[in-house]
Amino acid sequence: MTGTLTVALAQQPADRDPVDVVHQAAALGADVVVFPEMFSNGYARFEPGDRLAEAQWRAGALGLESRFVERCRAAAAEHSTHVVMTLLERGEPDPYNAALLIDPTGAILLHHRKVHICDFDSPESACGRGTSFDVGHIETEAGSVAVGLMICMDREFPDGAASLSSMGAEIVLVPNCCDLATDPDVGDVRLAQLRGRAFESVMGIAVTNYPAPKCDGHSIAVDPQGKVVAIAGTDRDILLAEFDLPAIRRTRRAEWFRWCPRDDGKARRAD
Repeated sequence: MTGTLTVALAQQPADRDPVDVVHQAAALGADVVVFPEMFSNGYARFEPGDRLAEAQWRAGALGLESRFVERCRAAAAEHSTHVVMTLLERGEPDPYNAALLIDPTGAILLHHRKVHICDFDSPESACGRGTSFDVGHIETEAGSVAVGLMICMDREFPDGAASLSSMGAEIVLVPNCCDLATDPDVGDVRLAQLRGRAFESVMGIAVTNYPAPKCDGHSIAVDPQGKVVAIAGTDRDILLAEFDLPAIRRTRRAEWFRWCPRDDGKARRAD
């Protein structure tokens, strides 16, 4: 048993076959492969008010029984690895921006619908809103690891990370679709915010973004001290981030007051 969890940040364009990406990442030794946001349609947009384009976009929403999801589940099972796959999920009355954590048997361990949707712009102005954050336990050579999911703007608000941290999440995996380091309005503030978010919640966080030209890449992994574990450039990449699990757990024990669930206004020490 090792003490390292290896997360592959699949900074790839949506025209890549996800099965091939899983194969490549698994060959590199990944325990978990994380794709960018809404990979099933490449985070396709439509012009607001264009009803035909929106209808076509909605028609592309997928169920969990779709061939796209089934192929991803089969790839996880074939390569005995975990996969975080993303999709525009069919829903009523609106589809959802969703992420699935698939385990090495091909079963869906976590199903997250984006809570903090970008309802001020296409395409998420047409999406339904998720309501909760959940934690699952993945089994790896490093033992059982508590993992949570967020999607893109979920990481920009403290409630998601605080909720996952309070439920015991050690690592949070975040599919993403926006500029992280070169935003024309905020520059690299999102990278700085991510480091602060990991520090305040005492969790490792890994974010997978689209490469240029769709986004600016810079997929990133950060440890609970806010230190950068790995960061990509702008081009397509499969970036490996190695999280030191014993170090994460030592930090959580030492800094229990920052992450532990609270009873009656008092923090409890983690055993």
